[in-house]
Amino acid sequence: MTDGIAGRIARTLSPVVGGELPVHLTAWDGSQAGPSDAPHIRLNSPNVLRRLLWAPGELGAAQAYVTGELDVEGDLVTALRHAWSVVTERELSGVRITPRLLASVAALAKDAGVIGPRPPVPDSQVVVRGRLHSKARDEQVIAHHYDITSAFYEAVLDEHMAYSCAYVTGADVNGEETQTYRLEDAQRDKLDLVCRKLGLDQRPGQTLLDVGCGWGSLSLYAARTYGVRVTGVTIAAEQKAFIDRRVALEGLERLVTIRLQDYRDVDSGPYDAVASLEMGEHAGDKGYPDFVETLRRNVSAHGRVLVQQMSRQGKHPGGGPFIESFITPDMTMRPVGDTVALLERGGLEVRDVQALREHYAWTARAWTTRFEAQKDKLRELVGDEQVRVWELYLAGGQLAFEQGRMGVDQILAVRRGATTPTRTPR
Repeated sequence: MTDGIAGRIARTLSPVVGGELPVHLTAWDGSQAGPSDAPHIRLNSPNVLRRLLWAPGELGAAQAYVTGELDVEGDLVTALRHAWSVVTERELSGVRITPRLLASVAALAKDAGVIGPRPPVPDSQVVVRGRLHSKARDEQVIAHHYDITSAFYEAVLDEHMAYSCAYVTGADVNGEETQTYRLEDAQRDKLDLVCRKLGLDQRPGQTLLDVGCGWGSLSLYAARTYGVRVTGVTIAAEQKAFIDRRVALEGLERLVTIRLQDYRDVDSGPYDAVASLEMGEHAGDKGYPDFVETLRRNVSAHGRVLVQQMSRQGKHPGGGPFIESFITPDMTMRPVGDTVALLERGGLEVRDVQALREHYAWTARAWTTRFEAQKDKLRELVGDEQVRVWELYLAGGQLAFEQGRMGVDQILAVRRGATTPTRTPR
């Protein structure tokens, strides 16, 4: 059946997609359109079109997907990879709105019965209030993503509970995990690389400030492996509670202290080393000087600072409408050179930059494997809608790093004028 709603959609979108529909589409009336060998998209409700009328493009499609109004049959990564290939091959840089296109969309919407009020925002979409990057607003943003039950993250992450890019040394970084080299190994290699770059392996009893400590992967590893005295800070209550339990379980109370504290309020140095793994993105552009000042004023004159941070080119420094609406609003990613400039402008001297983009694609694939294996359990923990959010999140992230639209770098720095040589192990 090639007419009906699906056929109307295909004809309406033809000038937008540069020809034939790049997917096989089945609409709620049973009609179908598009090549049979293309990824199969199901529109389960007229509400899909209503959402796209009110929020054209990525946001409307994401809202329809997480609510179950739109389904992708088969592997989501494969479908999204196909969509990106079509965009590239047909050079679809943007939608050109013409009077004819508007008339076609209006006629389709009227005939489909979708003209009406804006559909309600999905429960999983973030709604935050307050001044951008105020402490109160930042707490709302972090709580949305991080203060869901730790059991969810335990099911998806590795035993270290590292929610950041791993460092792959024992497998093909462009491949998958192997039986002998798993995500746990790659995260351990990342944590050890960070410790060695910071010089924490040189003598016991050194001090480390872990800014945005997450679930404590670096804090616990540094204390357990190198006898480092660690202070970790987070504004996520669920994370602090989780780390405190692990600290007690491992008997590390003498070495690890976790504070529920905004990074801007940290002034307890000097520390021999300061690290921040993928937290600087949350500071934004206007807040980044305060973030850098926290690193600078808390590291000793001869200490080292390591920032692991995602980078991004293009017009969506926050990651795009989906990420900004469902995952982490107010996040800012920029080209790595711009971040280096901000660090140096804030009184740090950058000594080394190591790019790990392919390692993040590998990490995302490993997270996806765990996510898929635990999906039934995850639905019980957080509900189907949140699971569908994470399906999009993991698939989109994997492709962004694979295709070079996003990167991640470890940046090693010292206070300006420091005379202590730095090692840059790999």
